[in-house]
Amino acid sequence: MTGKMECSPLITVITPTHNRRDTVLRAVESVLSQSMPKLEHIVVDDGSTDGTEEALARISDPRLIYVGAKWRGANAARNAGIERARAPVVTFLDSDDVYLPHRLARTLARFDEDPALEVLISSYVSVKSGRATNCVNPEAFVSPMMLERTLVAQTIFLAGSAITARREALLAIGGYDSDITRMQDRELLLRLARRCGAQLSGDIDWTKYNSQNSISRRRGGYVEAYANLMDKHPYIAHAYPHIPPYMVSRQIIADILRGRIPEAFEGYMANRSSKALGYSLPELVNGYVCGRRWRRDLYNEFRDTFGARPA
Repeated sequence: MTGKMECSPLITVITPTHNRRDTVLRAVESVLSQSMPKLEHIVVDDGSTDGTEEALARISDPRLIYVGAKWRGANAARNAGIERARAPVVTFLDSDDVYLPHRLARTLARFDEDPALEVLISSYVSVKSGRATNCVNPEAFVSPMMLERTLVAQTIFLAGSAITARREALLAIGGYDSDITRMQDRELLLRLARRCGAQLSGDIDWTKYNSQNSISRRRGGYVEAYANLMDKHPYIAHAYPHIPPYMVSRQIIADILRGRIPEAFEGYMANRSSKALGYSLPELVNGYVCGRRWRRDLYNEFRDTFGARPA
């Protein structure tokens, strides 16, 4: 599984995993069967007890590198992979996701065509409860300011396996924040937006599988997670005053419409107890109205500039 490679990798794939033996084997297969062979795949195992190490040990491909230890969550595991990466370009693959065969070849082509490019965000197919949805971003380069605005307003399709960046850029901003357990990809890109813009790709090059134990499926903790994000980036509430109350109220309304009254109440109380949020009901109502209008204006600007509808 480890060994001397005939040539240095052109791109490093990093996969954090914990007790997902079957799905991580599927993810690894999708990487090692890529049309572009000059790669390394670093699987960082965060203390699995389900035989993940033994299963990966049976794969003799030297491009697969297993790193086993007890990390402080998935973000610490990702950072361990970034530190060990030998390629100048680093990309990510969650252990329950799968690359399409052309994922790495087309990604590298983008970076080869533009030496100044530091971040690429691709498109994907999202599979949930047996239903597949195309999540396609416009084909466009967004400036640092536009990248920040789209991240704040959540108007582009985004997931961890969609992100590729130059290793030096990731190291320069300190990698992933280990204190963030959800919205970590958005938080990472918000810090990258202070440094550079990003290329959005309309090319669907991977499949996202929404696992039952995925953090993103635990909707009850959305407001808590959003409060954590705002704690890390307090300037957002000052620069975009209507967006935080809009995001909170939108989630509360969604829970109410789905009949999830306890979750809606929990979200409201999580907002009230948060130093980063703390909005009253009138502030949430006003924020929802004004934030929705601001987000619609951003959508119109996005459409007029790039000729495509954002997420």
